[in-house]
Order: sequence, then structure tokens, then C-alpha cells
Amino acid sequence: MNGVRFGVQFNYTPDSEGFVEYRKEKLKPTSLGLGTLEFLFSPNPGEDLRPLAKIASGGELSRIMLALKSILNEQDTIPVMIFDEVDAGIGGRVAEKVGDKLKKVAETKQVFCITHLPQIAGMASSHYRVEKHVQGKRTRSGIRQLEFEERVEEVARMSSGEKITEASLKHARELISGN
Repeated sequence: MNGVRFGVQFNYTPDSEGFVEYRKEKLKPTSLGLGTLEFLFSPNPGEDLRPLAKIASGGELSRIMLALKSILNEQDTIPVMIFDEVDAGIGGRVAEKVGDKLKKVAETKQVFCITHLPQIAGMASSHYRVEKHVQGKRTRSGIRQLEFEERVEEVARMSSGEKITEASLKHARELISGN
């Protein structure tokens, strides 16, 4: 996320008749506090900071959450984190960096990451496959943990598609074993 800028804007409601004063200004308190805060985001150099909730994509939101969780990992008491779409719109070197961050967070937390990128999947300590099948007139979904060779095949499929080659299997083994 090169060139990204992140900011925080504090919003307070003035109340000239109020009794709460902050920074020499009378403010209107609510049951939730003195004001609100809004995260601001600029995904590209030269763009103004704008409300994160309005402009960030799902993938950007996931990567921002990963960045915050990486920074606050030791202070965060939530033991499990789930990342979905953290790989949306990225690849190559950036995917490798995201995988590194996920792996670092996973040293102290349980991390579930739904990914379609071999660079990220290869860094996991275990893999699960979500499977759907039709039984009678109903579609059933299930999840199961993959054995090592199944992990290699799955990561190879991510990089080469339907036709798994010896080269993609070798690359998948390197990705899994190198982490």
C-alpha cells in the first residue's frame, strides 16, 4: 500500500449553552461521549484524505485492518481474526508482504484467511477447503482440513488453474515449505 495516507478526524458538536468544555470550546455531550471520530484515507498519492467508510474497497478495508492489527497485535486481546478479501486487487510482491503480515499476526493469534493467492496460502500452517456438492435436490457445503499433498495441489491449482503441471507443483511445494 505504497503512498497510502491514513488520518483520524474528531467531530464535536458545539453547544454554546453547554457545561462541558474541551480545548476552550463548549461541547454537547451525548450518551456515547463528547463526539465521534472518523477514519480518513487516501489510497493514492496526490489525493485528499476522505472518509474511509465511503471510499475504501473491501480489499483495502481488510488490508487496513491487517495493518492496524499488526501494529496493535500485542495490545489486542481478541484471540481470533478472520480476513476475507485481504488479497483483492493485489498480487506478486504485495501479496507476499500481506502474507508476511498475516504470518506475523498468526504468531500470537488464531488467523483465518480466505485467499485465492498462492503467495498468501503458501504461508499458512494449515489449509481448509470449502466444498459444495449436490445431494438429492439440496446443495450441501462442507469444510475439511487438507493433508500436505492436498495442500500442495491446492496451492498449485491457485497458480496454474485447472491444469496442474509439475512446475506448478514444484512451485507450490517451495511456497509451502519455505514458510
